[in-house]
Amino acid sequence: MAPGDMSVAAFLAQADTLSRLGPLAMATPQAGVLRSEVIAAGKRYKARIDADRRAGRKTSSCPPETGTLTPDQWLTHLRSYPPPARKTVNIHMAFDALMKKRYPCPAA
Repeated sequence: MAPGDMSVAAFLAQADTLSRLGPLAMATPQAGVLRSEVIAAGKRYKARIDADRRAGRKTSSCPPETGTLTPDQWLTHLRSYPPPARKTVNIHMAFDALMKKRYPCPAA
């Protein structure tokens, strides 16, 4: 499975396991896997948005060039998916949905 393809259910299960470790969690390989999932989703999203802009196509969202996303914001978004949907939504899809929600394009 490529980074970003993990399901929301699997991501949240691992994140919940890590949260029980407290501050030590950040030093675990499992935390690195979760970080890689989010980074891969972000890179894929940015590449798609940049390609759409270069081609003159309308983008699905209109984010600023740089921004921040806290772990709490990310986890809150993931937890907003109903439990049955968490198994079918992957991290790429969840990242795209969050960007659409956070950075909607102005009405034309």
